[in-house]
Amino acid sequence: MATLGRGLALLLVVLSSGCASDGSDDLTSTSSAASGSSAVSASSSNPGAESVNDAFPSIIAAEATLEDAGTWRFDVTVSSPYDTPERYADAWRVVGPDGSEYGIRVLTHDHASEQPFTRSQGGIEIPGDVTIVTIEGRDLANGWGGATLDLQLG
Repeated sequence: MATLGRGLALLLVVLSSGCASDGSDDLTSTSSAASGSSAVSASSSNPGAESVNDAFPSIIAAEATLEDAGTWRFDVTVSSPYDTPERYADAWRVVGPDGSEYGIRVLTHDHASEQPFTRSQGGIEIPGDVTIVTIEGRDLANGWGGATLDLQLG
């Protein structure tokens, strides 16, 4: 899948059938039809979001795809202002409107030579009545914070 550039204020909905997920840096979304799957992607509606607060990473793009087992796969693009072994973006998570954490992708090393970067996580269970999730980033030293991204599913 193409990577969406920084600062795009665009919500892109891509419908595809038979879209395979290999666990790489692709985002997952829900299905609106029983015979096919749909992918939903978004980029930050806040141009320059990656510089909102240098204490935290920013989520600048995301895509969700419904997997065969009824779970979701998320591909999330993160920008981290400090990316050293001592301090870096060490996770992103998918959170529901009520604050429930549905899934987390732990990042085990800095991505100093790869900014922004995209990582994926599949197998994330989201209740059927949830239509919007928020993607948040975490900094190794400062915890959760920075620019988040709301993603409408289905």
